[in-house]
Amino acid sequence: MSSFDLRLHTLRAAYRAGTTTPRRLIGGLRERAAALDADYHLFIHLLSEAELEPYLAALETRDVESLPLFGVPFAIKDNIDLAGIPTTAACPAFAYTPAESATLVAQLIALGAVPLGKTNLDQFATGLNGTRSPYGRCRNSVLPDYPAGGSSSGSSLAVALGVASFALGTDTAGSGRVPAALNNLVGLKGTKGLLSTAGVVPACRTLDCVTFLTATAREASELLALTAQLDPADPYSRANPQWNDATAFGKVACFRFGVPRIAEFAGCEESPVLFAHTRATLEALGGEAVEIDFAPFMEAAKLLYEGPWVAERYSVAGELIETQPEVVLPVIRDVLAKAPSTTAVDAFRAQYRLQALKKTCDAVLDTLDFVLTPSLPRPVTLDELERDPIGANSLLGYYTNFMNLLDYAALAVPAGFMKNGLPWGVTLFGRAFTDQYLLSVADGFQRALELPLVGGGSCDLVAPAGNAGHDRMRLVVCGAHLEGLPLNGQLTRCGARLVAATTTAPHYRLYALTGGGVPRPGMARVSQAGAAVAVEVWELPSAEVGSFLAGIPAPLGLGKIELADGRWETGFICEQHGLQNALDITQTGGWRAWLAGAE
Repeated sequence: MSSFDLRLHTLRAAYRAGTTTPRRLIGGLRERAAALDADYHLFIHLLSEAELEPYLAALETRDVESLPLFGVPFAIKDNIDLAGIPTTAACPAFAYTPAESATLVAQLIALGAVPLGKTNLDQFATGLNGTRSPYGRCRNSVLPDYPAGGSSSGSSLAVALGVASFALGTDTAGSGRVPAALNNLVGLKGTKGLLSTAGVVPACRTLDCVTFLTATAREASELLALTAQLDPADPYSRANPQWNDATAFGKVACFRFGVPRIAEFAGCEESPVLFAHTRATLEALGGEAVEIDFAPFMEAAKLLYEGPWVAERYSVAGELIETQPEVVLPVIRDVLAKAPSTTAVDAFRAQYRLQALKKTCDAVLDTLDFVLTPSLPRPVTLDELERDPIGANSLLGYYTNFMNLLDYAALAVPAGFMKNGLPWGVTLFGRAFTDQYLLSVADGFQRALELPLVGGGSCDLVAPAGNAGHDRMRLVVCGAHLEGLPLNGQLTRCGARLVAATTTAPHYRLYALTGGGVPRPGMARVSQAGAAVAVEVWELPSAEVGSFLAGIPAPLGLGKIELADGRWETGFICEQHGLQNALDITQTGGWRAWLAGAE
């Protein structure tokens, strides 16, 4: 059984066709997982047949159409609670047995998914490599001389080795994205608070995110849409805005993405070539690459292990370190050693510096749709981790440590393979609550590359039906809102930016509306004798759209406008009754040209 066979839509089709059942499938997966565990150490607790029975029995009273995740097997990182099963955080002395499942786990089970087991991890989720566990080190799913990546190591292996359709990990500093990159997976680290962390053992409570590990971006999008809900049990939970819901996943075109002006590859010769190919692929999909200064992002990353957030980690494991130091791995004690000496003054100074850096970094992102980086500068081997457990681990987090500190959405996506066959990936990150947009970009990227998925399958080539949503709304203007004209300030005061000056498709007529004194433009689509009209495409924050729309006077309104390149965008149109007695000025080519001729 391969993970290709376990993709969500493939599994649904198999259940509908009756070629398998949840009981038969998951029984076989359990046997496969047990056989793999001896070499990969991916599970800390694989559910027994008796422990699986309540979940399987519940599905036998339902049908595949009644539950979105009917019979979908998933794995749970063992710092996330599953009712009745010990949670260890990879530290036996810390273990406890929860009476209730974590909110997210309970959501997934209610949607029909079946938990297969609790997966191995770097102890207390402190590590990016998967070797820091008393339950055995997790080796890479492709090459045994490399690590699986961590701390969500076992979760990544469960998907990569074909025993789970998806897995839950956590990501505070890269713990979901690094193992995804090393095992040919998508690793979605959503916006902080978008997925509930109630029932998750904290690493850094203020930074922690739950991660979905999947074969494809499309699956991660579906899972996110099903589970991104405000949770009263999680004080850090945040409501998902409408522009980031299920309808936001779609086709992406005409976008701007940042790339580091100076990228770090730690001496690797293959990674720069693979990164250049990724950049070229995104450009071919309609992207414009913009080189950016990456220094402020990297300065923010350094705060994670030099500031108060180490003390925040210590708040979880500190009592054990003080009372039973021998039960905590030496490398974890070393990482947290300076935490007790951190003062409140240190904490405030670090927060002040982080806030200053965030303003700088946010200003960069405000001009872009997302930023592209490698997921890691270069892979490290198990031997390197043995010789230098802290230095080699830190290298894996070079491009990941700043993300939650700066409150950005991010995901890792497969982007190729190194010459030795090791998976290689990139990370896309953007402003908070652009998760579905990033997944849309990743989906288009995966379809363009057509890389083999885990298990040997290939990505779906069918594009989503609609256009991708964003935290920025694109608006086509044809008159007084054009750059430099009297009403343009209404856009710029909302934080809008000019995306493009272009024309409509040749299916429109432009009119000067003379009622009310000052002429105003009105544009309408026609079935014949149409022409191309000069327009501008602006982009404004979605949160500002309501107040902007309130100021649009009749007979103008918003509708969909077809542009010269075939795209449809929201823009100003005129209702037909408003065109009575209006002056047809289509022959001038646009409002600005008509104004110039009228002077």
